[in-house]
Amino acid sequence: MSFDVLISGGRVLDGTGAPPYRADVGIDGDRVTAVGRLDGAPARTVIEAAGRFVAPGFVDCHAHGDAVVFEPGVQLAALRQGVTTFVLGQDGLSFAPGSAETVAYASRYFAAVNGALTEGPLTVAELLGGYDRAVPLNTVYLLPHGTIRYDVMGPSPDAASPGDLAKMRRHVERGLSEGAAGLSSGLEYLPGRYADAQELAALCEPLGALPYVTHMRAYGVRAEVGMAEVVDIATRSGAAVHVSHLHGPAPVLLPLVEEALGKGVDLTFDTYPYLRSNTILAMVVLPPSVPGAETERALAMIASGELDDWWQGLADLWPRLTVSHAPGMEWVEGLTMVAAADRAGVEPAELCRRLLTETRLQAGVVSARPDEGPEGEQSVRRMLRHPSQTGGSDGIYVGGHPHPRGFGAFARFLGQHVRELRDWTWEQAVVHLASHPARRFGLADRGLVRRGFAADLVVFDPAVVGDRATYASPRTLAEGVDDVIVSGVRVLAGGELTGATPGRALRP
Repeated sequence: MSFDVLISGGRVLDGTGAPPYRADVGIDGDRVTAVGRLDGAPARTVIEAAGRFVAPGFVDCHAHGDAVVFEPGVQLAALRQGVTTFVLGQDGLSFAPGSAETVAYASRYFAAVNGALTEGPLTVAELLGGYDRAVPLNTVYLLPHGTIRYDVMGPSPDAASPGDLAKMRRHVERGLSEGAAGLSSGLEYLPGRYADAQELAALCEPLGALPYVTHMRAYGVRAEVGMAEVVDIATRSGAAVHVSHLHGPAPVLLPLVEEALGKGVDLTFDTYPYLRSNTILAMVVLPPSVPGAETERALAMIASGELDDWWQGLADLWPRLTVSHAPGMEWVEGLTMVAAADRAGVEPAELCRRLLTETRLQAGVVSARPDEGPEGEQSVRRMLRHPSQTGGSDGIYVGGHPHPRGFGAFARFLGQHVRELRDWTWEQAVVHLASHPARRFGLADRGLVRRGFAADLVVFDPAVVGDRATYASPRTLAEGVDDVIVSGVRVLAGGELTGATPGRALRP
């Protein structure tokens, strides 16, 4: 018996929830072909894993790598945490399917989140084809509801007509046939915010077993509103549901999760182990009356002075916002709105107006939550211990000072929440980060270390693995993951990229 790759001497966390056991893992082509004691078996490549765990590659259930996954720095950030698969198309906004105008809109409106991909028109098949074997990570794609709505209705706030719904549903059906793994919505973003439950349920009906993935309409203390709509959509359509970044407060959210499960809703959710968020500035600071999907109209309203009274009501918000992305005003990146305003010699409201205007609404911010502190941390811990939880970084890699979660979330799960806090055992961590999300998105041959499964594998040191990225230094790479294999090919060796690009565009 000989192998292309042999991982020797490690302890296997196979993804079933079983305790780790001593075994070698043999790989031929892109498959695991043997798991057991393979002492002395010849192999072209041998990875010595004594003292380390061998686990299935982690699936990041919520990643914003849509345009930036081609960048080596982003690839290294993910692989150094053991992430081998990005689930893209999040929050209802990405690049396909759509006309050239739609692709340009998604690139412009979500520039601070997904980055820019300005060439269109683009089908789901073409987008997946661009990822396939072009990067070292696997990619999974969700159909973005907001993009589809814009392609059919433009920025209109109107309810969808029967004809509009028929056109949107054809987009969904074609996208699924071309390999999409579900449908996402972003109900605090535009134009997704304009959709009602009836529209969303109609578009969920073709999903079958694939999930409806939602950035809900309301979170935090208003999460009951968001979860009620989720249950309504699931009940109308029969779709499985996956709720994005469901962090806290746990005393509010956990009863809502249990209530939905008790009603027969097939519900999962993802969380990341931080309290602060990262999004576009316009979504945080502009009132609903401003048509953020229509850049020129929005900028005219901002310039007119009619928002002056609105700005004055945001005094408590300014200290909680740190600028992450400001094209043309890079000097403010990494500063709070208050500190940037002080440096510019203006009030925070005026600095915000300048940011929105000079970046043409493309600025991004990291936002601290009001409940940041021990109570918020306890909520994060309680949420991640729920059996329906899966890991997601919500990683954003755009800008000079992004949130550290894209560079540290999965390593933080392992280093802090397993080794230090013991919120999970090692075997439970692999279920939450690999096998459970693989099942959720229909990746039937991934998420386990098992003969015949795809060879997406991570080798990590349990004594070392952990995050090093901070809010002050967000791009610092994680440590403790030195060897990663994707589709049978070594993509990380000694903690460095090998240059191989075996990542597949995965279709459920």
